[in-house]
Amino acid sequence: MAGVLILGPRKGKYSKDGKINAIPGANLPLATLGTFILWMGWFGFNGGSTLKLGGIAVANEVAYVFLNTNAAAAGGLIAALITARLVFGKADLTMALNGALAGLVAITAEPADPTALMATLIGAAGGVLVVFSIVFMDKLKIDDPVGAISVHGVVGIWGIFAVLISDAEATFMGQLVGMLTIFVWVFVASLIVWIALKAIMGIRVSEEEEYEGCDIGECGLEAYPEFVSGSR
Repeated sequence: MAGVLILGPRKGKYSKDGKINAIPGANLPLATLGTFILWMGWFGFNGGSTLKLGGIAVANEVAYVFLNTNAAAAGGLIAALITARLVFGKADLTMALNGALAGLVAITAEPADPTALMATLIGAAGGVLVVFSIVFMDKLKIDDPVGAISVHGVVGIWGIFAVLISDAEATFMGQLVGMLTIFVWVFVASLIVWIALKAIMGIRVSEEEEYEGCDIGECGLEAYPEFVSGSR
């Protein structure tokens, strides 16, 4: 969020009359593959949080973590897909992918305690939330190209408080203080870094490079030359 606020929206994203112009991704199959890679990696991320694998009890806990991680991701994807269909009138793949990631984020704060059904519902709630959050961020003119603020920030907050559902020892104030501590520290530290980078070296490409795409400016090649007509 700090980086987005300092950088500002992409050219043409928001019109002067308040219209929001969609700027779709270049390759949705690759975006889907990336989501599945993250989904697979999350098993190691959550399962590895147990720090050791010794004894039947710990092995069973890791198994529950794997089950709940997968259930939450599936719940998030399905819920986001259905929500997008109801809200936009079409099944939006980008929302579905973000829904899967939202489910993973939602269950990460406590993946061991919930039942599989509860984990699915926690992920599903994250999937619904991420759709409305992405739309809301656009209305605030916060240009977040891949929905990262919504997935990791907004749904991350939901995940922190979802711990209260399955962990009897967790308290609302404890979760709130933890959430605020994380947010303030990360946002302020990031803001300082982004401001320093902007002052020292700049953080935005030229308008021409932004229009053409950074593949040419940084690599000297078109990512999709088959769609380029004529010579430069």
